[in-house]
Amino acid sequence: MFSLTSQPIDIQKLRAQVENPACGGFVSFEGRVRNRHNGVEVLRMEYEVYPKLALTEGNRILKQIKEEFGLGAIQCVHRYGPLQIGDIAVWVAAIAPHRGECFEAVAKAMSQIKHRLPIWKHEFYVDGTDAWVQCSHRQQELNRNENAATVIF
Repeated sequence: MFSLTSQPIDIQKLRAQVENPACGGFVSFEGRVRNRHNGVEVLRMEYEVYPKLALTEGNRILKQIKEEFGLGAIQCVHRYGPLQIGDIAVWVAAIAPHRGECFEAVAKAMSQIKHRLPIWKHEFYVDGTDAWVQCSHRQQELNRNENAATVIF
């Protein structure tokens, strides 16, 4: 249900995996790399991930959502590594007998994945600067590692 890839996301292949003639509702979401963030021009980005935890928790999230909304299927793929402007960073799709459940399930899945998974976004800007975006927990980790290294040396 939840997977990670460093390769471009093949939407056609993924759509075929969630097809079911008993389900008339299909909703998908594509999160793409944009060229601006908070008024700053983005050159590219990279995603870092802790794979084992992301896969375990991602599958837990999707299983809960599938049961909650009575879905025929739900699937999500998240990229990691370097991405360029316009690349698909995340794809989520849900199928169900009716469309309403699909809309709600995809929205909830994106929200939960964004907030619960150890996936960190690093943006690189045209002006030569870079930043970890919406990753306060990532910055805390980097600070701990920096402090630990200071203590060791």
